[in-house]
Amino acid sequence: MMEISYVQTYLWREKHIAPLVTFRVVFGAIMLFSILRFTLNGWIYSQYIQPRFYFTFFDGIQPLGEQGMYIVFLLMGLAAAGIMAGAFYRWSTLIFFLTFTYTELLDKTNYLNHYYFVSIISFLLIWLPAHRAISVDAWRHPKLRRLTVPAWSIDILRLQLGLVYLYAGMAKLNPDWLFRAMPLKTWLPSKAGLPLIGWLFDHRWVAYFFSWFGAFYDLSIPFWLRWKRTRLIAYMTVIAFHVLTALLFQIGMFPWIMIGCTLIFFSENFHIRLWERVYHKIRIPRFPALPPFPAQTNAREQWAVSSQPTAMPRWIPALLALHLFIQILLPWRFLLYPGDLFWTEQGYRFSWRVMLMEKAGYVTFLVKEPGYPGTMEISPSDYLTPVQEKMMSTQPDMILQFAHYLKAQMKVQGLSQPEIYARSFVSLNGRSSRPFIDERVNLAAISESWQHKWWILPLEK
Repeated sequence: MMEISYVQTYLWREKHIAPLVTFRVVFGAIMLFSILRFTLNGWIYSQYIQPRFYFTFFDGIQPLGEQGMYIVFLLMGLAAAGIMAGAFYRWSTLIFFLTFTYTELLDKTNYLNHYYFVSIISFLLIWLPAHRAISVDAWRHPKLRRLTVPAWSIDILRLQLGLVYLYAGMAKLNPDWLFRAMPLKTWLPSKAGLPLIGWLFDHRWVAYFFSWFGAFYDLSIPFWLRWKRTRLIAYMTVIAFHVLTALLFQIGMFPWIMIGCTLIFFSENFHIRLWERVYHKIRIPRFPALPPFPAQTNAREQWAVSSQPTAMPRWIPALLALHLFIQILLPWRFLLYPGDLFWTEQGYRFSWRVMLMEKAGYVTFLVKEPGYPGTMEISPSDYLTPVQEKMMSTQPDMILQFAHYLKAQMKVQGLSQPEIYARSFVSLNGRSSRPFIDERVNLAAISESWQHKWWILPLEK
């Protein structure tokens, strides 16, 4: 009973809202910039309008047509702006989560770990009181204003970030990464032309150093960020690490998202001083003045006494605890499947395995009709975009999805019971290309499920 009481006291003690406000503003701003960048680069059209076929995560999810998809991204952008400004906050976070996650689930081709991360963070923000200070909502409804929030509303974001780093680090503890320096040994030489540091990447030891340092960084950085004495230098390391990865690899907004979100690890006093400086330098018309902050030395104690506790349903932290439980278990589901994880990719997604392999493949499909001689060879390029074809050729579930799509197409063309076979070859982390899918298996007769895909040929190392 004493332990339960201690946990309850810890979770519901009050912390200053400043870290949560910073997180909300930074996350919303990065998301708004990302959506504008995505739109201006023409990726809405190339990823969600141009393809003839989509590798959806679930049956029934389909794009909404050209106008519909542009409306989805417009709503997403407005919602991101609403999160940043704290305007119609609950609706903004909900709409952003739904529209962003919807686009993420439309095509496995576009799956990235940081898209998954954004969906998770936007889901968490729905339930957090991040709009109760320095927001349009707090200006419109003064009764909403609070300068403290329950401790769990800040710590859950820290826990989520910590899980991302820890699982990314554990995923690097594999022989290819540590003892073969793969895939960095393949990727880094192509960056030898970079100014100042490019010459380093011609040396093999640099790939090994980056591999080992990357594993150590991911496994330890949450703890360095939690410790006050090492927090500042740890954050400088976060900036250096992610800026370097942004320069070396095409990984979109992920480095900037992590740099911005990691600010949540800083103390309440750090964020208080940050917002004091903002308010001294920026005057926004019709924006409420922030009540005076407490003295820096005893901010936590003063506001814990003087600020009215935030009234929130007790089921919200229970829901978020369930979320964390799922987040802890989900990356381990690969243990339920036999075979090499990087080869079969069963349990690979949604588990924070970031840039761990160089995998390339080639696949063609053979169509047969029972009772008729001969076969028809189908090239995926006749139906898929180049990016879709590239991603599909190494991922068994996408190969199976495309086989079922071909079955439907062949029926439209007059075949009654088309059989679909895949002739595929894949190279993993510098190994020679080898057969990937059992060519004797009629994929049209295989149903998609969470069971082991026995028709994947084993990796012969």
